[in-house]
Amino acid sequence: MNKAELIEAIAIDIDLTQVAAGRLLNIVTRAINNTLANGEPVSLVNFGTFSVQNRQGHSGRNPRTGTKIQIAATKVVHFKAGKGLKTIVKSSSSSSSS
Repeated sequence: MNKAELIEAIAIDIDLTQVAAGRLLNIVTRAINNTLANGEPVSLVNFGTFSVQNRQGHSGRNPRTGTKIQIAATKVVHFKAGKGLKTIVKSSSSSSSS
């Protein structure tokens, strides 16, 4: 599912125009982005938790030349699926493999 398909699904589900559903999705994603940018987690019960984690710097190799390089420390977004999402995915994968 891409963003346009998600907007369409939202519009159908809560009887909104696609423009209004698009605005709603943009507001939600902007709020998540801003919260994560401030270093705070975003928890959605039964869905999961988005958080920012620090990844330490480390040495690596350039795959093309084999030269050692230093990879800088950085912040990354981490997602941990909630129990509800795990249950839905698990039950759908077991029924689709039959």
